[in-house]
Amino acid sequence: MSEAGVIHDIGYQRYEGQRLGRRAGLTALYVHGLRSSFGLGRSAKAKIFPWLVAGIMLLVAVILAAVRSQLGEVIFTYVQYDDQMAWLIIFFVAILAPQLMSRDIRSGTLPLYFSRPVRAADYVLAKFAAMVTAVWLLLGVPQFIMFLGAAFTTKTGARGVWNEFLDLAPGWGYSLLWAVLFSSIGLLIASLTGKQAFAAGGIVAVFLVTTPVVGVLSIIGSTTANSLAGLASPMTLIAGIGAWLSDGPVEMELPIGRFGPVYAIEAVCLIAACLLLLLARYRKVASL
Repeated sequence: MSEAGVIHDIGYQRYEGQRLGRRAGLTALYVHGLRSSFGLGRSAKAKIFPWLVAGIMLLVAVILAAVRSQLGEVIFTYVQYDDQMAWLIIFFVAILAPQLMSRDIRSGTLPLYFSRPVRAADYVLAKFAAMVTAVWLLLGVPQFIMFLGAAFTTKTGARGVWNEFLDLAPGWGYSLLWAVLFSSIGLLIASLTGKQAFAAGGIVAVFLVTTPVVGVLSIIGSTTANSLAGLASPMTLIAGIGAWLSDGPVEMELPIGRFGPVYAIEAVCLIAACLLLLLARYRKVASL
């Protein structure tokens, strides 16, 4: 006895709505990455660390603004604020970069991202832009609070506010440099493993290992070698650029002499190299 076949209508239909394309995909990745940076849309546990770091940095800014408004004393300039908060930014990057990159590797969602129309370059650009924005906000918002404290207590009116803004603008630019350099390094390291703990440890290790190297090079070489010692660590690299642009002392007391442009060139090359390697890494993944 033969059984007759039965066709079931389970309601599959073709999608006839608007297809948004690459730009919408890139925007969605960027917004999701930025929200994830501060634990938005995730569990309460995921919000603890980023908001703890943000809270500490905001508290420091409020204290600096209060001291300046009450005593008229500038403890840190906008540029010096970035240097003082460096280690908090390092730990923030060490936690954030693995969340943006390593989780996708571990969960196996990359093939879904790289199905059309999103490309590997879109993925890298969106993640990089999200992380740069998050790090810049961590530095830029407290600097703005410091600016408000100074602007509302100035004794020279609009001219004083304008002069204060002229001090703030380079500070924001310096914060952007921190964000771009640290994000490029952090994302590259995080892209090499799907284990977040390993990625975080690797990011912190890069800064922990390179910082003592600067100290060693600064005491064993010639005057020229001492001036170039800061090139060995991302932290002193940025500090050297800040000192060159502001004609002020480097936070770690390393004289850069006439080699300020060398620091800037290395920073640009390092950022470009990290992004190119990151793009090559994900183009290889997308082609699999």
